[in-house]
Amino acid sequence: MLEVRNLTAAYGQHPALKDVSLTVGAGEIVVILGANGAGKSTLLRAISGICEGKVGGEVMLGGQLLSGHSSDEIVERGVALVPEGRGIFGDLTVKENLLLGAYPARARSDEAANLDRVLGLFPKLRERQGQVARTMSGGEQQMVAIGRAMMSAPDILMLDEPSLGLSPLLCKELFQNLAHVKDLGIGVLLVEQNAKQSLAIADRGYLLENTQIVHEDKADRLAKDPAVQKAYLGATSKAATKTNAKSAPRHSAEPAPAVRFSSISATPRRTAEQQIGMSIDDMVRNAARQSASAPRGIAPDVALAADRLAKDRLSVVIKDIEAAAKSARNRKANKPPTPSTPSYSSAPQGAEDEGPAPVIEVYRRPVVEVYRRRPSGQFERD
Repeated sequence: MLEVRNLTAAYGQHPALKDVSLTVGAGEIVVILGANGAGKSTLLRAISGICEGKVGGEVMLGGQLLSGHSSDEIVERGVALVPEGRGIFGDLTVKENLLLGAYPARARSDEAANLDRVLGLFPKLRERQGQVARTMSGGEQQMVAIGRAMMSAPDILMLDEPSLGLSPLLCKELFQNLAHVKDLGIGVLLVEQNAKQSLAIADRGYLLENTQIVHEDKADRLAKDPAVQKAYLGATSKAATKTNAKSAPRHSAEPAPAVRFSSISATPRRTAEQQIGMSIDDMVRNAARQSASAPRGIAPDVALAADRLAKDRLSVVIKDIEAAAKSARNRKANKPPTPSTPSYSSAPQGAEDEGPAPVIEVYRRPVVEVYRRRPSGQFERD
């Protein structure tokens, strides 16, 4: 029998367990129910010797003290843990994962018998012994994790959220297998959020709230307890549904009154002409009249200066292009180009040129010119 007496655990200044006491007998399934953060996982880790926090109290198995021993010694004495998230070796095969569980000295002599027992409990694993574990489904990986723990020939098997992430069908199969584990005479301490199915296979249960055990009873009584139903079985919503169904009036032949969704929908909609206060034609005529009376263009002096600047810049560009074209024609007339040795030259007209006529490409560097307006209205370059 596993006995936990006044077990405490804390992570620094934050308590995780306070004076927790419980028992698990041989061939008995005991479930721990509680909300997230209540301390359920810490309880299992403290019992198995892998809690990172400061642990106090006593844990005994068969009258022998387990507190203070290392985790491998606790496994050697008969307590095995299946952690949350399974923790299997994904790159190893199913059989290799199972055989790793037989490492303790207490299980080595009966390794073949334990393996046959595990494969008999989980027939799917017998077919998948050579399969790499990470290629299996979540439910099959959970079977591997439980089977590996059972390979150590434990007296007490502890499971932390074994149904996490499994489909309803796989959950049902998992809990049926745990009932078979109980038939083997192994005590099972189960932490589980699925209260309905866990209480269905359990013998007793504890309620863990805010780091403390607040209630203990047989599983069937806990399943019927209104407080447990309200907290874990969702009975409140069902009761409310029944109450509303009883209090609701029966259907009659009279049609139901129309439902008004808002006062806006009940108000007649106004047309666009009503909202702007005039007809659409009048609005268009007013806009055309205002556009016609508005001043057009920019000031005359500004327009004159802009035109002069554009003409000056355009004339400069045209002169540059004409000069480049004339220079190219002169070079071509003096010496014909050689296609096999093309070259480029920017020499001025009349310069000595030993190469072929160049291809003229005119690039002008972009220039940003800033003009300041004088009080007289004229512009000057800044």
